[in-house]
Amino acid sequence: MPNRLRYRAEAAELMDDFSVGGDELREALRQLRILNRIFALPGPTLYGVKRLWEHANKPTSLSILDIGAGSGEVNRKLLDWADKQGISLTVMLVDVTKEACEEARLVFQQEPRIQIKQGNLFALSEGCADIVTGTQFLHHFSDEELPDAVASMLRTARLGIVINDIHRHWMAWSAVWLVTRIISTNRYILNDGPLSVAKGFRAEDWERLGERLGLKAMRCKWRPLFRYAVVIDKENNSLEQGAE
Repeated sequence: MPNRLRYRAEAAELMDDFSVGGDELREALRQLRILNRIFALPGPTLYGVKRLWEHANKPTSLSILDIGAGSGEVNRKLLDWADKQGISLTVMLVDVTKEACEEARLVFQQEPRIQIKQGNLFALSEGCADIVTGTQFLHHFSDEELPDAVASMLRTARLGIVINDIHRHWMAWSAVWLVTRIISTNRYILNDGPLSVAKGFRAEDWERLGERLGLKAMRCKWRPLFRYAVVIDKENNSLEQGAE
């Protein structure tokens, strides 16, 4: 297994096929919420948002755009944190599938600070949010597509971006393979769970991405459980050095 994970897997996940979906995808999104709690998904995103907020001198209002948000449950921790800090926080959840948007509306139907929009990363307006986050989002892109995806996230953000994605490691793959088979029979979960780890990243992948984008500063921090928090502050980086 370690040798198979030496390089990022190239196979597409079932969730990347937007021609299918329906009830089976909605079930998968609900079960993903369980998996995300088991594997402490919100932690790296909150870590990165805190870093950018502190670097911006702790503003009392903050807007976040979560791209590829799925059900968006990672943002509950951000809302709790904002309450404790006295921050007026608004969050826009953006996902390309109607099923994800419908699930997010159910999850946050009593939360006025959350807005939900069906949309595509590359069609978002420039500078439309303070911070743009992508949680388990970038591993869906190939190595060739990654620079354009990250550059688009940076153009959309005013302060910077936070990437929360999977560490490609045999222990993570084994844990996800086992847990998905304990909790689910859904084919999206069984296929895409382990595959998402195989499509994940190692430190050298982030280093190459930073070089291709010409970034002067990119903070990459390993976080539990087998995740990376990647923080790019726009004040220290210029898109003119840009993506290939």
